[in-house]
Amino acid sequence: MTDLTCITWNIHRGRCNDGRFDPGRMLDALRREVWSDDAHVLILQEADAEAAPHHGVLDIGDVEAVTGLRHLHRDPATRSTPQSHGFLGVVVYAHPDIKVDAMRLVELGGLCPRGAVVADLRKDGVPLRLLATHLSLSQVLRASQMRALSKELQGYEVKQTVLCGDLNEWRPWGGLALSRWAMGRKFTGPAKASFPIRWPLLPLDRVLTTSEGRVEKVSVLDGPGIRATSDHRPLYANVSIGAATSAKTRRHV
Repeated sequence: MTDLTCITWNIHRGRCNDGRFDPGRMLDALRREVWSDDAHVLILQEADAEAAPHHGVLDIGDVEAVTGLRHLHRDPATRSTPQSHGFLGVVVYAHPDIKVDAMRLVELGGLCPRGAVVADLRKDGVPLRLLATHLSLSQVLRASQMRALSKELQGYEVKQTVLCGDLNEWRPWGGLALSRWAMGRKFTGPAKASFPIRWPLLPLDRVLTTSEGRVEKVSVLDGPGIRATSDHRPLYANVSIGAATSAKTRRHV
């Protein structure tokens, strides 16, 4: 057994709570109140501008310097545009010791374009799959998006899968979008309130895993810098990673 420690945060496209666009304050909050030296993966949502060409919000080099992680979207094929830092606002950073076997992008559709970054990783030699995403505000669209993502992954090797991001699901039990019907497999993990920023009531941000492991710990982070910047609080989560199941299947064409 090994573990994967994740931090996920919706950074509101660099727009702080006083209405100013100020990526520097976001970075300072990341440095002082969000980042933890034992984290292996950082997943950001709304980290690219909404309008084309979707410029990245935070400086990649600064984020790497603060965290010691590496930006996983160096290949232009893993970004929305050459100016983006990720795919439809979803950006993934990982520890240098984590091996990346493959990365794929999945368009999920919706009134606002949504997508998922699918990263096949190896942590301490153990394979796992990371799904980083930002789902729709609409329950019907969320369910459709998760169903599309699960269908996209049906033909790939079965392995422990960790789902991270702003899932926009306010029901602690997950609703239709996080049901086994929509997701294809059963995902579990605590539902802790992360929105709105000052008095969190809704568990919109989640870290979930399939049954090969377990979400051991989830903390909702707080601090004056966090409250001054995004409309979401970040999550810190520790996930146990078990031995992978090796049921390889061919992808249907």
